[in-house]
Amino acid sequence: MNPDDNLTAVLYGINDLRLEQRPIPVPKDDEVLLKMDVVGICGSDVHYLVHGRIGPFVVEKPMVIGHEAAGTVAKVGRNVTNLKPGDRVAIEPGVGCRKCNYCRGGRYNLCEDMLFCATPPIDGNLARYYVHAADFCFKLPDHVSVEEAALLEPLAVGVHACKRGNVCFGSIVLILGAGPIGLVTLLASKAFGASKIVITDILQSRLDKAKEMGADYSVLVRPDESPDEIMQNIISTLGCRPTISIDCAGVELTTSVAIKTVASGGMVVLVGLGGKPTMNIPISDILLREVDVRGIFRYVNAYPIALEMVASGKIDVKPLITHNYKLEDTMKAFHTSKTGEGNAIKVLIHADPNWNY
Repeated sequence: MNPDDNLTAVLYGINDLRLEQRPIPVPKDDEVLLKMDVVGICGSDVHYLVHGRIGPFVVEKPMVIGHEAAGTVAKVGRNVTNLKPGDRVAIEPGVGCRKCNYCRGGRYNLCEDMLFCATPPIDGNLARYYVHAADFCFKLPDHVSVEEAALLEPLAVGVHACKRGNVCFGSIVLILGAGPIGLVTLLASKAFGASKIVITDILQSRLDKAKEMGADYSVLVRPDESPDEIMQNIISTLGCRPTISIDCAGVELTTSVAIKTVASGGMVVLVGLGGKPTMNIPISDILLREVDVRGIFRYVNAYPIALEMVASGKIDVKPLITHNYKLEDTMKAFHTSKTGEGNAIKVLIHADPNWNY
C-alpha cells in the first residue's frame, strides 16, 4: 500500500471532472478497505458529468464518481468475518439503513436512507482505495475476473428486471433499447429461460451486437416511426405478441411501444429513465387488455444471482467490454463513453497502477 497514492476521480460540476490525491480511508468495524481494481462507466456517471443532476439528485459539492466496481481487500474492520485481506470482491454499491420496513422486508433498494455510490452527496469508488460495507462485498471464485465482477452491477439491473417481469421458461420477451442495460437484460432473459427474445434500437451496430449475444430477432427503429408502426414491425418479426416487454430506453416512444405491443394480460417492466419525468402513455391498453406495468429501481438481492450466472457460465459478460483505460486516463475514458466512439458499449477504468494494456 502506497500511503501517498490514492488517485481519485472527483466530479466538481458540469463537465468538471478532476483527478486528485485523497487520503486513504480507514475502514470502520463492519467495513473493508479495498484496493480498487476495475470501475466501469455507467450512463448515470456520464449524465452527472454532462448535466450535473439526475432528477432530484444534484451534484452540489465535489463527489467521487463511479459505482460499477471490483477490488481486492486490503484491510478488514474488527467485526468482519466473511472476508480477509487478499480476497477479490464485487462491490454492490447501495447500502440501506438495515432498520426500516423496506430493509427488514427485503426491499432495501427502496430504503429512504440508502447510501449509493456516486449518487449525490455520496462518494463513489473510482479511486485507488475505497471503503465499503463488508456484507455488500461478494467474494469472487478464482475463475471469475475482476473485469467480469465490475459488470455484475449492470447485470444485476437485468436480473432484477427479469425477476420483476416474471421471465421464465417459455417467455417471449421484447427488449426496447440495445445499450448496456438492454444487452444485460438480454443476457439475463436468456439465463432465466426465455424462449424468444426480440430487441429494438435506433442503431444497427447495437442490434448487431445484440444478435451476437443471443437475441433471436432485432428490429431497427426509425425516429420518425409511430408507436403503431413499430408495434406492427415487432409483431410481424416475432410472428406473435411478446408476453413480456422490458423498456430499457425509457422515453415516451419506447414506453408506449412496450405497452401497445405486449400481449393482453402481459407484463411491462420499465427500466430506463431516459426521457421526461411525465409522459403520455396508452392507458386504454393497460386497462382494456389488463396489462401489468411494473417499475424497477436499481436492484435488490440480485448480486448473488448475477455472480452465480457468470461463475457457472450461464452468462458471458465479456463481450460487453469494448474499451479499457488506466485511471490516469479517466478523462479519455469518459470522452469515449460520452461520445460512443468506436462503438463503445462498456468502458472500464483500471485503478490498479500495475495494470497494463
